[in-house]
Amino acid sequence: WAVLVAGALMGAGDVIAQQLVEQRGLHGHHCPRTLKMMAIGLCFVGPVVGSWYRILDWLIPGNTKVVAVKKVILDQGGFAPCFLGCFLAVTGATNGLSVQENWSKIQQDYMDALMTNYCIWPPVQIANFYFVPLQHRLAVVQCVAIVWNCYLSWKANRM
Repeated sequence: WAVLVAGALMGAGDVIAQQLVEQRGLHGHHCPRTLKMMAIGLCFVGPVVGSWYRILDWLIPGNTKVVAVKKVILDQGGFAPCFLGCFLAVTGATNGLSVQENWSKIQQDYMDALMTNYCIWPPVQIANFYFVPLQHRLAVVQCVAIVWNCYLSWKANRM
């Protein structure tokens, strides 16, 4: 279920990016890009993030305030930087970039995306780890992430 939600919301984020941010209009909408972003959500984002939450809950069990802060430190200090780099690499590869082009794009976009991540995700994740049961965390994150997915789609597909 959470993987399907991740795919749908990655696609929705791309539609929002194309229509509201890039203002492509319906005739200029690039449907293959939306389908790629949905596939990335289904095959990469959903499984990886869902697995990460299970691992994190196994490493640091509980849901007290202190536990939530520890999880956010591990999530944002370790997982987020790695995941973001992998996401940009996967997106570049699905866009047909060569290894060199992909590496250049990652170098261009990574730090800006990571700093934006740090503006958005720590407070969301503290609430998520403190209040939300494990089985619903990915869905909560993906609902909050509709704006983040829009940003990531715009960032990753901007050539």
